[in-house]
Amino acid sequence: MRRALTAAFVLLLAGPSIFAQKEKLPRPRRLDSGVELRRDPATGELHFRRAAAETPAEAVESAGPIRVRVNLVELSVNVLLPSGDHLLGLTRDDFRIFEAGVPQSIAHFDASTEPASVALIFDASPSVFREIGEMKQAARTLAAHLAPRDEVAVVAFSASTRLVLPFSTDRDLLERAIESVAVSRDLADERGSNVYESVYLTVQELFPGRHGRKAVVLLTDGQDSGLGLSWSLASAQPRGGAAANRLSFEDACRTLTAAGVEVYVISTQNRPAAMTEAWLTAHRTRPLVTAEAREAGMPHYTLYLAEFIRRSGGRLYFLRELPTLADVYRHIAENLRAQYTLGYYSSESGKPGWRALRVEVVGRPDVRIPHRAAYYVPASR
Repeated sequence: MRRALTAAFVLLLAGPSIFAQKEKLPRPRRLDSGVELRRDPATGELHFRRAAAETPAEAVESAGPIRVRVNLVELSVNVLLPSGDHLLGLTRDDFRIFEAGVPQSIAHFDASTEPASVALIFDASPSVFREIGEMKQAARTLAAHLAPRDEVAVVAFSASTRLVLPFSTDRDLLERAIESVAVSRDLADERGSNVYESVYLTVQELFPGRHGRKAVVLLTDGQDSGLGLSWSLASAQPRGGAAANRLSFEDACRTLTAAGVEVYVISTQNRPAAMTEAWLTAHRTRPLVTAEAREAGMPHYTLYLAEFIRRSGGRLYFLRELPTLADVYRHIAENLRAQYTLGYYSSESGKPGWRALRVEVVGRPDVRIPHRAAYYVPASR
């Protein structure tokens, strides 16, 4: 009895820290609830608005920085040697950036010292639910290879989109968030798979006010059921009439590039034989959904994934051609760790539309510099 009392006394002296519990995982929140989309008939822009009572706290807190730095264009790039290795140690003076062929003055430069913001988006629809367990194991690999200050969010979708974990540096919370997606069948019981809507909502909700390296990591089969995409390029464009206020593929692309968010897609489908890395590189400056691609046997839903990346920057991986999903996540983390962020204030007028981007490294014609080919300037900017 005396020994038990002594042990209890020692615990009291030790203070409350040893009784501290792990931070509680927040309840999932639907990102598609309370959202209003309105297309401006004069500009054709789709405007996103959420009811004030449901606006996330982080979006409210970041409203100031958005207004202050709204004209800063940020572009994340990797510099690759012919061997495929990353070229590190470059400085601001090593880079040249061009917008629509016009040289721009680099106002902000970072060599992966600022924290990255990475949103993991998991397709939890029935068609890919069997891969969820493998995703959970691989997520630990991604967290282990990111810097401790890098923030990670978790989103899961099927017909609806749910925020499982807001941006956090807590790796224990991240692992528990992934685990909750893996064991929950709430989303898998829904019919439909809104791939592009989930990315659009994630960018609109989580990334405002964030700067530096920004990325979405999306694991999906690419078979979207919400946008009505087909072999006709018109299916990717905004529509009129009763469907005017609906999200389109073009709207999603505009939003990503305007926010400077890259997309890394891991497709659970097999790579089409004709869709080689060389083919993707050769088509970097033109649309991929074409009659030529159809005749080559490429599924249109995989082409739209590739087109999504062509517009926003990033990379398309095919799960079945790599040893494990963990290897893909490791490669993505290494890519993010080696990125340079270039920021500039455009010398062009405020005219809305797409603007071509090009980056060079001075005196290094031998290197390859993957980056998004253009970005979109909204009419409301």
